[in-house]
Amino acid sequence: MIQKIPLAWLQMTRDKTRLAVALAGIAFADILMFTQLGFRDALYYSNVQLHSSLNGDIVLINRQSNAILSMKSFSQRRLYKALDLPAVQSVHPIYLDYTAWKNPVTGRSRTLLVFGINPEVNLFNLPGVPENLDKLKLPDVVLFDRSSRQEYGPIASDFDQGKTVTAELRRRKIKVVGLFTLGTSFGADGNLITSDVNFLRIFNTRQQGLIDIGVIKVKPGADVQAVAKDLRQYLPQDVNVLTKEDFIEFERHYWASSTAIGFIFSLGTIMGFIVGTVIVYQILYTEVSDHLSEYATLKAIGYTQKYLLIVILQEALLLACLGYMPGLFFTILMYQKAKEATLLPIFMTFDRAVSVLILTMIMCFISGAIAVRKLRSADPADIF
Repeated sequence: MIQKIPLAWLQMTRDKTRLAVALAGIAFADILMFTQLGFRDALYYSNVQLHSSLNGDIVLINRQSNAILSMKSFSQRRLYKALDLPAVQSVHPIYLDYTAWKNPVTGRSRTLLVFGINPEVNLFNLPGVPENLDKLKLPDVVLFDRSSRQEYGPIASDFDQGKTVTAELRRRKIKVVGLFTLGTSFGADGNLITSDVNFLRIFNTRQQGLIDIGVIKVKPGADVQAVAKDLRQYLPQDVNVLTKEDFIEFERHYWASSTAIGFIFSLGTIMGFIVGTVIVYQILYTEVSDHLSEYATLKAIGYTQKYLLIVILQEALLLACLGYMPGLFFTILMYQKAKEATLLPIFMTFDRAVSVLILTMIMCFISGAIAVRKLRSADPADIF
């Protein structure tokens, strides 16, 4: 097969303009697929950063909860009841809610997500949280996510400069006493962490004892899956018992199947594949049509249809590889710009790069297989 590659290469490079158009079309299709897959993965990754950071093994949530965006409260008695199992080491409640943050500079309000935790225990494996937990014991103080969008004000920069940072949260004046890093998501543009006591002061209509997430730590050496199974049988059916991995998948599944966003990004990827297939088909079909007499000559001297198919598929493979490289390079630059603009975790991964390369090859092979049907009409008796 290697000896047959020069023929495909010479045919492909004979018309430099046509080659450039073909490579541009393939690169465009790759960029479209990369964009859709990149934003889809950023959607999933950003919305499970909190879940991944939880310092626990098992999570309790209300059975009616669908995602972080729509959590339903449940009685913390369900959480403390889990302590009856010998394998459970400790339990920790988490409050969460959305509220309006007033930009201290512009006075404009913007919604962000607030977490209330017991400052005696670090429940988040996030930069900036452990060293600032003691500060949360003071009244009306919060930790601010330095990765929040700029619309909330220059909070992180002012704090780093040693300035006193205050703002209004639900018509209550609060003070920023530290910074942590979680990141924005499709569900929240900003995040705050405060103590459970401060949380109930801010959300004064919330009933104490009705929590949103329960975090359970099992004793060292205990089987997490077995403990989770025992809890499902022991606790009332109004709570959902999930391992940490199940909790991550629970959120990911919501965004993938219960929202239009996941479907739109998947559809965009399919459309990019179809567009690329059509572009490559047009190029290869024109190539075959222009050289129909040459192919007929090859048939006349004894070359088989299989040989001609291999030549076209080799040409398709070369187009796929050459068109993929500029598409990959441009996408990396585009990811960087999108990350700076949206603060979403958009970055190139090895798996995604390989997946799009495979899709590009399949796309070009399909186009080549369709275009090669034109060769069946390359009958030497008719052409000559």
